[in-house]
Amino acid sequence: MLGEEQARAQFEAEPTAFRWIFYRGGNDVWVRLLQLPDGRRHDNAGTEIWSSRQTIDTLARAVIRCFDNVARRYDEGGYHGKWGAPFPRLELEALRTAWRNHTAVPSQPE
Repeated sequence: MLGEEQARAQFEAEPTAFRWIFYRGGNDVWVRLLQLPDGRRHDNAGTEIWSSRQTIDTLARAVIRCFDNVARRYDEGGYHGKWGAPFPRLELEALRTAWRNHTAVPSQPE
């Protein structure tokens, strides 16, 4: 959801769920990580266990680096065996492309 002001991702750790909420403002992203007793519950049912404000560049580099490390450690077949889903190769490469395009464009004053 390139260019959106808000995005979400959720990881199930049954019965708990971890919900990542990303709010964009200019070149910064505020990240909130909630732990919820049930992934179907509203954000208000969760406990904020971490939050941080980062630049888009810092956040994108960290996510890309983590997924690259996972791919190296488990390879794509091992990832599927461990997590029961295909490695998100297309999504990772889309993020890498968007990050490269973002870093190639000079920042505009707000």
